[in-house]
Amino acid sequence: MKIHKTIKVPTGEIYTAKGDNGMLEFLTVGDYGKNANIKADFLGITRELNGVPNGKIMPLTEKWVITISTQYGCSMNCKFCDVPKVGYGRNATLQDLKNEVELAIKQHPEITYTKRLNIHYARMGEPTFNQEVLNHAIKLRDDIKPYLGTSLIHPVVSTMMPKNNKHLVHFLLMWTAIKNHVFNGDAGLQFSINSTDDEQREYLFSGNSLTLDEISEICKSLPLPVGRKYALNFALADNSIIDGKKLRSLFDPNSFMCKITPLHRTRSCEENHIETTGGYDVFTPYKDVESDLKNNGFDVIVFVPSYDEDNGLITCGNAILSGKLPTTEYKVYENNKLQ
Repeated sequence: MKIHKTIKVPTGEIYTAKGDNGMLEFLTVGDYGKNANIKADFLGITRELNGVPNGKIMPLTEKWVITISTQYGCSMNCKFCDVPKVGYGRNATLQDLKNEVELAIKQHPEITYTKRLNIHYARMGEPTFNQEVLNHAIKLRDDIKPYLGTSLIHPVVSTMMPKNNKHLVHFLLMWTAIKNHVFNGDAGLQFSINSTDDEQREYLFSGNSLTLDEISEICKSLPLPVGRKYALNFALADNSIIDGKKLRSLFDPNSFMCKITPLHRTRSCEENHIETTGGYDVFTPYKDVESDLKNNGFDVIVFVPSYDEDNGLITCGNAILSGKLPTTEYKVYENNKLQ
């Protein structure tokens, strides 16, 4: 695999490359640090987030996030995501997954160790459709050791819980075993929920996600998480229905935490008139939801990106291969040449 295009934005770099079966997209992200863009009372970070200013990211030696594609495009057709515009979901190969990570690392040969390397299976595609994600994660330490030595590796799977995946339960059981035993808890599992109302979820996920009751039943079969709890993610829209009491009846706060974010401003969100009004500037949209979830026993993280992060298309739901370009300052390199 060879990188075809690199787009450098203030908080990272987006890469496109030809994989075994077409064009893939992956990226490097720098982090502002948890004290800049999250509120999490259970971690002692209690101030309200009234916007996150554009700023300087931490050195990659402190934290490095590499987000890779598990599929060429995606067939979930979520109303808030641009990845389906790239095409239907076809699984990336094991070699594709390995190449994405190694190529991203090779763009920064000056980094030989980092305190934390997050590998997110979350750029393009629904990862639970691709069993090679499991094989890739098991070998991650060996793959990365020649470049970053004994750096702490933290892989994360984010899933929309597709209803048409006959291997879904097997994938989740295998992933939780990898999380708990291969990585001793230093791995993540995130469920994209977005609403506790099934009619609303039916619309947002275009009828391709399981109902909340069905997700709950599957989650009851999962082992207790070692390390970080499993995350229930809510990308908050103006009309989102999030009922903490209902969520508590379906998911055990001893195993599950909640994460709240604004909906990223993708082209699909604009076309479908889905947004989080004020979500990048004031804490107001999150306040009542956070309080309700906390009152029902959940640990809650509120994460708000900066405008540089969202306009740079680093955030989830975006895809350069869909034809969209950043609206923040950026530089494009094709075949290592500045365009």
